[in-house]
Amino acid sequence: MKVTILDYGAGNIQSVQFALGRLGVEAKLSSQKEEILASDKIIFPGVGQAHQAMKQLKSKGLDRLIPQLKQDVLGICLGMQLLCKATEEGDTLGMGVFDVNVRRFDDNVKVPHMGWNCIENLKSKLFLGLKSPTYMYSVHSYYASICDETIATSEYDITFSSALQKENFYGVQFHPEKSSRDGAQILDNFLNL
Repeated sequence: MKVTILDYGAGNIQSVQFALGRLGVEAKLSSQKEEILASDKIIFPGVGQAHQAMKQLKSKGLDRLIPQLKQDVLGICLGMQLLCKATEEGDTLGMGVFDVNVRRFDDNVKVPHMGWNCIENLKSKLFLGLKSPTYMYSVHSYYASICDETIATSEYDITFSSALQKENFYGVQFHPEKSSRDGAQILDNFLNL
């Protein structure tokens, strides 16, 4: 199986690569169209600022390529948010794969939302073998609202989408690569979809 991690200058890439390595998978880092299209699975990680990340994606033509991919794609954190219609962070237009906007948490809660939090209402093969609720590690100041594509939820003052799915596209707001055994289970489930 050929697994590619999108390499576009966003943080978090090495921790995803190490997590896959622990599962016995040697993932390649790439921003090359031919290599991405030849992959069986694509992971779209992201830590950073949405506007800058989208600028990097555009400079490599990935903003046009990603929504057209037919393989299974997993967006992680900012990667998931950039697959949405738009984000309030830097008034950034996303790729519109998921039909939902990303909003900033209200000022009445501490941001970023950082640490372990429950995900529940699990509705996908991505979560096979996990109990609901289960704990995942998060670091984010923005969230996707609940929508038709929501496959898991979390609570942080409000209920928000902790995971999304549309056809071959999956997105998780939390960091499975930093979420111990259950996070590794999600990555393994993705690889085995």
